[in-house]
Amino acid sequence: MNTTQIKGNWNELKGKLKQQYADLTDDDLLYEEGKEDELYGKVQQKLGKTKEEVQQIISDL
Repeated sequence: MNTTQIKGNWNELKGKLKQQYADLTDDDLLYEEGKEDELYGKVQQKLGKTKEEVQQIISDL
């Protein structure tokens, strides 16, 4: 899934991530244009996963 697809479906993806990973908060999943790496970093830290694993999780949703 590319950045444009993520941006377009972010609210839906955010809801699915919060259902699957209860540790994630709205602040962790705050999407800001141009700060995708920061978002991935927050999710990586909370879940203890690599950036590639986080990207795969998001792609699988």
